[in-house]
Amino acid sequence: MLTLAGAALPVPVVLAPMAGVTNRAFRRLCREYGAGLYVSEMVTSRALLERNAETMAMCAFDAEESPRSIQLYGVDPDVMGAAVRMVAREDMADHIDLNMGCPVPKVTRKGGGAALPWKLDLFRDIVRAAVRNADGRPVTVKMRKGIDDDHLTYRDAARIAADEGVHWVALHARTAQQMYSGHADWAAIGELVQDLHPLPVLGNGDIWTAQDAVDMMQATDCAGVVIGRGCLGRPWLFGQLAHRLGGGPVVPDPTVAQVCTVLRRHAGLLVEAFGEHKGCQEIRKHIAWYFKGYAVRQHLRLELAHVSTLAELDELLEMVAERDPAQVPPAEVLAGPRGRTSRLKRVALPEGWLDSREVTAGQEETVRDAELSVSGG
Repeated sequence: MLTLAGAALPVPVVLAPMAGVTNRAFRRLCREYGAGLYVSEMVTSRALLERNAETMAMCAFDAEESPRSIQLYGVDPDVMGAAVRMVAREDMADHIDLNMGCPVPKVTRKGGGAALPWKLDLFRDIVRAAVRNADGRPVTVKMRKGIDDDHLTYRDAARIAADEGVHWVALHARTAQQMYSGHADWAAIGELVQDLHPLPVLGNGDIWTAQDAVDMMQATDCAGVVIGRGCLGRPWLFGQLAHRLGGGPVVPDPTVAQVCTVLRRHAGLLVEAFGEHKGCQEIRKHIAWYFKGYAVRQHLRLELAHVSTLAELDELLEMVAERDPAQVPPAEVLAGPRGRTSRLKRVALPEGWLDSREVTAGQEETVRDAELSVSGG
């Protein structure tokens, strides 16, 4: 049984933070379908300390969100420690997750994200600062396998995190070089389970259906799963996961008419959180995800992608639903990748980064520049 903040999680499922997606409106929608741990969008430790308005808005939770979970990103141990201390002192969250796996070039070229665990001393100092300032709140770490297949970091970094007292380690079983391409290496998750036992290890990567989650847990013996791109346009996946992990049969995906209802609910929650103008802007990015695999006329897709009011959205969704309300997408579409895909490419790194596993003279300033001034990824 996976536990957090002194309580058992009913379902060992965690929503992965995704910039511009996992805001409180989307988290609420997902919670309505099934239990789990729903983590905030990534928050930058320095921006949090500076009380950046956008960052503080990302730290807002609905009254019924429990446990409240926040993901922090940072590259400076002192700043990270102060940010975690602020979270604890002001009771901003019940759980703190550390992002050590971002593969974005603007981050890795400064030594941040997935590049940071290569520097074992810096990695240890950041995790230690977070754990020691959390005032008893559980701290967890999410990471990737490493920079590339020749520079893997996950086993060394996970052992360090375990030694420093983290509550669990979550592994996205891809390297930074892979970005979102190819297949996740579930065998690496299994290795980490053996390395860290009895510390829980959570697996992430290529979970597109509820059966995928069951398969990963059986193949690796991991304690739970982290869901990222698989839930884009599919918040009902969390209900399917809860049912399947509880031993029930696979729950079918909704018809296109039911999808329209869910999409409208999502838009309403976004408008409630951000106002009609921004809420309708936010729902636009979700249109293609919601209707992936469904036969929706191109002109309706285009109009939905430019919707500006809820009334306009209602009219368009009615046209989508009435054409063939019972249609469902092909099984191969449901089981395939969603969201971002990419190709293998060289990871951008600071000059001489791979020459040593410790931060060397001159690299401190470079790493400090990797501290993003805004949150969200």
